[in-house]
Amino acid sequence: MFVSAMFVSALLGTAASAIPAAASAVDARTAMLTPAEMFGLADAAEAGGDLRTAATIYSALEGNPDSDIRAEAKFRHAKQLLEQNRNRDAALLLRRLVDERPDARLARLELAHVLQLLGDTEGAWRQVRAVQATGLPPSVARLVDRYSEALRAARPQGGSFEISLAPDSNINHATRSDTLGTILGDFDIDKNSQAKSGTGLSLQGQAYRRLALGSGDNSLLVRATALADLYGRAKFNDIALDVAGGPELRLGGNQINVEVGATQRWYGQKPFMRSARLGVSWIRPLGSRTQVQLTGVAALVDNRFNHLEGGRTYSGRIDLERALSSTTGMALSLSLNREGLRDPGYSTWSWRAGVLGWHDVGRMTFTAEANFGSLNADERLVLFPDKRSDRYSRFSIGATFRQFQFRGFAPVARFSIERNRSTVEFYDYRRMRSEMGVVRAF
Repeated sequence: MFVSAMFVSALLGTAASAIPAAASAVDARTAMLTPAEMFGLADAAEAGGDLRTAATIYSALEGNPDSDIRAEAKFRHAKQLLEQNRNRDAALLLRRLVDERPDARLARLELAHVLQLLGDTEGAWRQVRAVQATGLPPSVARLVDRYSEALRAARPQGGSFEISLAPDSNINHATRSDTLGTILGDFDIDKNSQAKSGTGLSLQGQAYRRLALGSGDNSLLVRATALADLYGRAKFNDIALDVAGGPELRLGGNQINVEVGATQRWYGQKPFMRSARLGVSWIRPLGSRTQVQLTGVAALVDNRFNHLEGGRTYSGRIDLERALSSTTGMALSLSLNREGLRDPGYSTWSWRAGVLGWHDVGRMTFTAEANFGSLNADERLVLFPDKRSDRYSRFSIGATFRQFQFRGFAPVARFSIERNRSTVEFYDYRRMRSEMGVVRAF
């Protein structure tokens, strides 16, 4: 790519003084600058404190037909944005770079650094594993290892927010059956208790704060999370607020989190359930591409609608995430849950298994997920002839379209099909849900 020196001078203003003497002496004639000379001009502008001129040159070079030149311009521009504390803009630019050049290791590491600064530690670790999945020479591998250690110094505070429009075929997770079989015969199910469809607004938000514990990498994490599915019919609104806090401890390559939390949930604008819990998780990398996480939680549950559904719950979960390449990854999960409630008919054992995969194609990320599980009650409820036994399945696909990002957010679309087969009609349901909203574009 060649650019007229007269055009550059007019476009960049004060940058004209940095053009080599031979070029600046041209009056009516036209001199051509190569990309290398334009990079040199940008360096001179930055050295003189003229960041605006340097950014303009980088923006011009980002449209060069040569992918190497485009990548170099985006990388330099992102570094400049970082120095100006414009972290979100830097993340967007680096995300575009790695979308176009998945093998750009240095850009991925820089993106991981920016994501960490923005509080997206999980996304930062995913970028590190993507770099390691490409196969690294020893010198680069040592650099990545050192960066992985530096990544453990997490951002002290931050937050996130997501909003989407969510058409749903079964907003109350209810049966479509007209009757309910009991030991006294079939009872009619009121229409208000049957499955209802609707389009709602789905909201998710979180804010957190880390406080240093001692002089090491240990910290105290305090966070608040809010979730809401809001519908035109307020009696189906589902809202939850959760607050939690506890230490994050780093012991060698291990991270141990201990958390005490409380949750309040409202359904139909009325208090539905509240709980208090104690949770412990252990996170450790397995090699360069894989991470394992073990989580255990014990909770006390108070169901405000039905006193017999209150009691103690326990759960354990294992998650395994692996980068298959710089653009593809997958995660496996397995959980076991015990609900020891006041009525043995509501007390259950259940398990869930899931697999999630993602793949980047240009500036789009596609995801696919499948979950399976079963649930069995300790005893049958007095009214029903059979003990509850469920078989659960859920399939979902999604896509994020970063090429349409606006102010740090990009469109996202998801679609899921959910099915729960139960020996008790009241728990037997089908559900289809789609979501169209916006998420962060990096």
